[in-house]
Amino acid sequence: MPGPWKVEFGVAVINGSFLVMAGHSLIDGAVSVSAEVFQYNSNLDSWSRLSNMNVARYAFACAEVNGLVYAVGGYGAEGDSLSSVEVYDPDTNKWTMIESLRRPRWGCFACGFEGKLYVMGGRSSFTIGNSKSIDVYDPEKRKWCEMKNGCVMVTAHAVLEKKLFCMEWKNQRKLSIFNPDDNSWKTVSLPLTGSSSVGFRFGILNGKLLLFSLKEDSTYRTLLYDPNASPGSEWGTTDIKPSGLCLWSVTIKS
Repeated sequence: MPGPWKVEFGVAVINGSFLVMAGHSLIDGAVSVSAEVFQYNSNLDSWSRLSNMNVARYAFACAEVNGLVYAVGGYGAEGDSLSSVEVYDPDTNKWTMIESLRRPRWGCFACGFEGKLYVMGGRSSFTIGNSKSIDVYDPEKRKWCEMKNGCVMVTAHAVLEKKLFCMEWKNQRKLSIFNPDDNSWKTVSLPLTGSSSVGFRFGILNGKLLLFSLKEDSTYRTLLYDPNASPGSEWGTTDIKPSGLCLWSVTIKS
């Protein structure tokens, strides 16, 4: 990828391309917060530069909803916590500021359901510890609302079959599954395989959830969860096996 290495950046897929947004770097001993956006074209195997975001930020939430990419909260260039929100339109290659969150929020994540943006997890300046509230943005009404039934300290998340799959730091042996139809949560236990302390990142392939290990363990086989399988046969394994602490995964449908 062009430019210096970065951490705590945002990723999203739009129109079959992979976007890497903002983040921060350590350049000559000084922290540099970026507003740069790069796009990877998987058909051409090449990177291109898109318009900068309006606000340099890191540790923010981002997601694609209705063909637009939203960037929410995070930390700014001065280390200040942010409530600002902006949206990217690929047709115009422009970022536009929209209504801010009701409070600053960072270390959170976002996803889209039925044309709305959901933001959860992370921390808020108005909570002690991690926030359990869910901020929901309706693009048609251009308004935020709030729900109280969230997930905290999420280490991995993915949207599959119009449901949100999360894993919380406090319990790496259970999946938390959110159904936006009735705002309900349920938990599913992981099978007893590999190390009980292993951490995960999620991937999606062919309608199934893949649990990639964060440990470089040659004996570990990637867990696979099939939400459409018959009861008792949802879990399996696959030989697809990326691993490592810096692992992130996106699915591009070509």
